[in-house]
Amino acid sequence: MEGHEVRKLTAVEDWHWWYAERRHLLGRLVRDLTPGDACDVGAAGGGNTRVLIDRGWRAIALEYGQDGAEVAASRGLRVARADATALPLADESFDLVTALDMIEHIEDDDAAVRNIHRVLRPGGTAIIAVPADPKLWSSHDVAVNHVRRYTRESLLAVLERNGLVVDECRSWMVLLRPAVALRRRTSEGSDLDRPSPVVNAALRSIVTAERFLPVRSLPGVSFWVKAHRP
Repeated sequence: MEGHEVRKLTAVEDWHWWYAERRHLLGRLVRDLTPGDACDVGAAGGGNTRVLIDRGWRAIALEYGQDGAEVAASRGLRVARADATALPLADESFDLVTALDMIEHIEDDDAAVRNIHRVLRPGGTAIIAVPADPKLWSSHDVAVNHVRRYTRESLLAVLERNGLVVDECRSWMVLLRPAVALRRRTSEGSDLDRPSPVVNAALRSIVTAERFLPVRSLPGVSFWVKAHRP
């Protein structure tokens, strides 16, 4: 992701409806895990790294870009600049690896997943989120330097052929998918913006409702996967 997009992200993520609910999802997915050593790959400014630290993990933010790494460091996080296809980490050194909205930016996503598998300890957990459905490809994807959007089948294939065992795959932003599809047919540039407080609260209430509805298997805007290294 370009530096100016990372700066936009970190400027709004603490209160923006999308990032707030994403942090909640991450917290739910790690709540049953015993905290240990964690790395957040593609951490940008470290918003999700802070979620892990708040839950007792010894977490490091790994970020390729200078802008994101500088923001994460300014927040007092342990940071290293790193290429996800060649992580500067020892084999089998982490209990948890998160890669949220990261592998879709990488041409060789197989190499990124191989590295996640390599640095996980046996039994360790990977939590991965990606944009869903190539039919939703738009100027937003171009603006934030996506290489691809995934189908459920293509996502599970890249994880499984690189050694991860998928425990759970869920759709996210199912209720907002029609609105997202409409907006992306008519808008230009990325969706990273600063909505009004009223709009922000309304969108947050919609995505929050998904916590309580049986919609995880329906088409959405993103996929979330929880997997492990056997």
